[in-house]
Amino acid sequence: MRALRLLRLLRPTPAPRPGLPLRGAGAAAWAGRSWQLSPLHRAMSQYSTEEQGRPCSAQYRLYFKNVAGHYISPFHDIPLKAESKEENGIPAKKARTKEHEAVFNMVVEVPRWTNAKMEIATKEPLNPIKQDIKKGKLRYVANIFPHKGYIWNYGALPQTWEDPLHKDTTTNCCGDNDPIDVCEIGSKVRARGEIIQVKILGVLALIDEGETDWKLIAISVDDPEASKFHNIDDVRKYKPNYLEATLDWFRLYKVPDGKPENKFAFNGEFKDKDFALQVIESTHKYWKALLHKKADGRDINCVNVQVCDSPFCCSEEEARSIVQSASTAVNEDSNSKEDEDIHRWHFIKY
Repeated sequence: MRALRLLRLLRPTPAPRPGLPLRGAGAAAWAGRSWQLSPLHRAMSQYSTEEQGRPCSAQYRLYFKNVAGHYISPFHDIPLKAESKEENGIPAKKARTKEHEAVFNMVVEVPRWTNAKMEIATKEPLNPIKQDIKKGKLRYVANIFPHKGYIWNYGALPQTWEDPLHKDTTTNCCGDNDPIDVCEIGSKVRARGEIIQVKILGVLALIDEGETDWKLIAISVDDPEASKFHNIDDVRKYKPNYLEATLDWFRLYKVPDGKPENKFAFNGEFKDKDFALQVIESTHKYWKALLHKKADGRDINCVNVQVCDSPFCCSEEEARSIVQSASTAVNEDSNSKEDEDIHRWHFIKY
């Protein structure tokens, strides 16, 4: 028994889940062992999150912090490319792959198999993750047979923006006023607020109520099978029927709410990696224009901490004050009950 206790004492402290805050003794214990992490995991552990309000409530918010513990915007302050550097002298560790491929940071908003429609709050200061609300009710996506919730880890690329005043020449529709969406198809179920490094495989052009809503297909570079995937054809080869399921999911997910099926540009064809990278480049340029008042952001909140040449850049103290003010406004007596209808399966003939 004594030997067993000794083994427990000698057992290394487990790594924290990426994207989640460290607290108490666990934080101190892990700090001394961070040198044991691979370069990729050090990159992923640069960011932490802080919850405010109750989950499944209108007041719930998930705020982001950088490695120094300062509040940041996941929309504006996390670099688009994983090898980029942050401002204020805080370097971003480079995520490496065996291939010479561009690697991007992805903000996970919705873990796979879950139903709550979580999203970066583009209209709020520092853009925390919150649950979307429609007609006064929290939004959940329906389960359409044979699927359960979101069928990928769903999120967005930071420092991208689909300009609602710019008509895309390939889709003939304007942007949807959001960061560009990502469907991560790896084997791991990720955590809400996790920052993962992904390589892009292709893209689907959803036309949502007359707006272009790009859906990138990507895989995390730390996935056990990531070395097999380089382009959209590899998804067809190694994950048969996944792209077809993705097309059906986006086409039908609003039908249980009484809405018509969604439409797609290019007759629902998935475009390849090169096309997708061009889309990312253009949406990154629109984001830069937004952050420098060269584009009409309408109600987009551009407050940031690390884009130093942006007129919207604020100090770390101001960012802390923003979060503190939001915290005092949270009504802890709010309803935090999960919608029981999310367990229902919808059967749609098509």
